[in-house]
Amino acid sequence: MSIELTMLALSVALLIVLVIIQAAAGTQAQGAMVMAGARDKLGEPSVWQARTKRCVDNHREGLIMFAPLILAAASMGLSNSMTVWGAQLFFYSRAAHAVIYLAGLPYIRPIPWTIGMIGTVMVLLALFGIGA
Repeated sequence: MSIELTMLALSVALLIVLVIIQAAAGTQAQGAMVMAGARDKLGEPSVWQARTKRCVDNHREGLIMFAPLILAAASMGLSNSMTVWGAQLFFYSRAAHAVIYLAGLPYIRPIPWTIGMIGTVMVLLALFGIGA
């Protein structure tokens, strides 16, 4: 498997871990019986539950942009320094972003988010033959 596809698979694995954390936070805040039900009348989320939801949503948004680009590059047989670096920047920065987000650390969270976006743009540019 290429480095780019490996980074995509790891990014999906990260999403799975984040969803499990979010589910646990929901169960902790709302109770197992409520979360097992239809969830029509959920109580206000705890701070932790709301933060885990925002973290999952944020990672999902990044993945929606990243995944099709990696799959397009793979289908074209495109793998170069731009696609490799872009994919690595995306995954490692998104992992750091998740840790920072869940830890509730202020002010530094936008840094890994921006690095992940740069990685995504690098892959996009490579698809159009711009760069490397």
